[in-house]
Amino acid sequence: MFRNTLLTGAATMLVASAVPAFAQDLAAPDYPETRAGDVVETPFGEDVADPYRWLENDVRVDEEVADWVERQNAVTDAFLAKLPGRENLKARITELTDYERFGLPTEKGGRYFYTRNDGLQNQSVLYVREGLDGEPRVLIDPNTWADDGATALADYAITEDGSKLLYAIQDGGSDWRTVKVMDGATGEVMADTVEWVKFSNLDWAKDGSGFYYSRFPATGEGETFQALNTNQQVYFHKLGTEQIQDGLVYETPDKPELNHTAQGSDDGRWLIVTSSSGTDERYEITLIDLERADAKPMTLVPGFEHDYSYVGNLGSRFFFVTNDGAPLKKVVSTDITAADPQWTTVIPESEQTLGGVSLVGGKLIASYLVDAKSKIEVFGLDGTSQGEVALPGIGSAGGFGGDPEQNETFYVFSSYNRPSTIYRYDAGTGESTVWAQPEVAFDPEDFVVEQKFYTSKDGTRVPLFLVRSKEVATSGEAAPTLLYSYGGFNISLTPAFSASRLAWIEAGGAYVVANIRGGGEYGKAWHDGGRLNNKQNVFDDFIAAGEYLIAEGITPEDGLAIQGGSNGGLLVGAVANQRPDLFAAGNAAVGVMDMLRFDQFTAGRYWVDDYGYPNKEADWKVLRAYSPYHNVRDGVDYPALLVTTADTDDRVVPGHSFKYTAALQAADLGERPQLIRIETRAGHGSGKPTDKAIEEAADILAFLAAFTGLDLGE
Repeated sequence: MFRNTLLTGAATMLVASAVPAFAQDLAAPDYPETRAGDVVETPFGEDVADPYRWLENDVRVDEEVADWVERQNAVTDAFLAKLPGRENLKARITELTDYERFGLPTEKGGRYFYTRNDGLQNQSVLYVREGLDGEPRVLIDPNTWADDGATALADYAITEDGSKLLYAIQDGGSDWRTVKVMDGATGEVMADTVEWVKFSNLDWAKDGSGFYYSRFPATGEGETFQALNTNQQVYFHKLGTEQIQDGLVYETPDKPELNHTAQGSDDGRWLIVTSSSGTDERYEITLIDLERADAKPMTLVPGFEHDYSYVGNLGSRFFFVTNDGAPLKKVVSTDITAADPQWTTVIPESEQTLGGVSLVGGKLIASYLVDAKSKIEVFGLDGTSQGEVALPGIGSAGGFGGDPEQNETFYVFSSYNRPSTIYRYDAGTGESTVWAQPEVAFDPEDFVVEQKFYTSKDGTRVPLFLVRSKEVATSGEAAPTLLYSYGGFNISLTPAFSASRLAWIEAGGAYVVANIRGGGEYGKAWHDGGRLNNKQNVFDDFIAAGEYLIAEGITPEDGLAIQGGSNGGLLVGAVANQRPDLFAAGNAAVGVMDMLRFDQFTAGRYWVDDYGYPNKEADWKVLRAYSPYHNVRDGVDYPALLVTTADTDDRVVPGHSFKYTAALQAADLGERPQLIRIETRAGHGSGKPTDKAIEEAADILAFLAAFTGLDLGE
């Protein structure tokens, strides 16, 4: 049975200490006044007050909300400006960010398309080369699109002959996309424009005559960033026409809750429509024969019961990754032209979690997670193992896109102490060669990346990654620690490079990533163990990680900071309520903080797969018990908390963070501050310009350092 999160034994016996000596000058400031409304609702017989419901209103539309945001930012900005060492930290983060970064190249028609950032450009630039070693030529420079650098190139797709590309524009961090078309040879932008695109794949027809995309209906005035997203449809846009003429390819008007994305098969004959109802990997797969105008859609995978993800095809033989009968996933194939297509196992389920699979050069390249680290194995089309792709160490590898009949592919490898390096891989010879490797302002060998395991409350063994400088790791002394996690939606946290976190480590801190339940590190069971009525396991796993770090002498008792974003922001809010004594400081970024109303805005309705339904009593009781907004504990000393969000976040609307912050500031939580930092012209995270990202990272980490004792210098 789900336990009451406010009555844990340890939390009732321990109370956080006052502000430590090193943070005495950083006590909570006077907060701006926040009007408390009189909204009270009685779901399932319990009175639930929602005094800050008015803060859900869109800041662009509601003047009172805009005024509240301005006053909150003024107080927060003044507080952050006096943080010791902030400017030193910002300068070092800037130095560490200033390195050449490449995206994975895509070859079409002998041309190679890729993104590149020279280091401090706000947005990466799209380049093209004629041949692998040709002279780079700029195709799209999004840094020219907006004075504030907040308009980004979100996606692009290229025709088979490399002559044209379509690209998606993201403005101000929003999930909405505007799609345009460019001539790949001349760089001329064509007249074709498609709008109201969100959560969409972009894919050209094989002959380059047009492209497939998914869109939602236009929203009403003033509702663009908050209205629920329903009735997604797949369209085909023929080049040279207006969007209003686009052909409707697939829809389910009787099931408006379904999402639909489309991609062409490798041979271009079939359109593969993947339908989903939420965030769970439970799909229905529909095939449309593009060579027969009268062909009716064929349901290949019915029922929304399992994950089926298209890998590729050779003629009528289609390959998919699935968890049907295989919680850690396997590769299957079928002949779609058979009278009754049957699935045949090609690569059986392994002891490791199978992630992505690519069909390149007549081989299947499979990416596995081994305790959250990448392992890449190559198989023949009959499932026979042909060995592994050697990786440089503990880290993450991804990519391997390409053509079923061509041997060339590219992949990226990164780790906590190694920025992304791009490799070219020959599927015929098995040889990897470096294609692009950055020069960085530090020595990767100066840092130690370790993996450790700890035991959670219920005895579950949980892995974590620990990153420290060699000096700190060998000293045996405890170091101020930044603990990060996510714990939801089957998302796995694998090693990745962050310039800002490396600056934290260089300053003498430790950085830890805990692979808690709710993620996908160990397949379906690991995900199921941290969602719905098992969500408390996520919080217990995270709390146990903090306890382990302190007990092992890795972290001092007053030196633990926590951080998480989105679902991870929910995590920070929940554990701050449940164990305020354990943490010195925290950053809850773009978090889901009102668990009783999350499904009322934009994409929130999808999250019921992980959280449950607020309108169902059993689910509501679980949600009510841990909802950060509803469980702030008046009269208990809290850690210092910096809530971060953005005005254009239309994934997790900023009202979540606004209401949660208002509740924190209205309660008596001790001497440490509870502040909110609200970015303008930014969204849930993607597309954020480099300068804003550096500013935000410096603010957050300087705040956490001030309350954990990490010395950033003066």
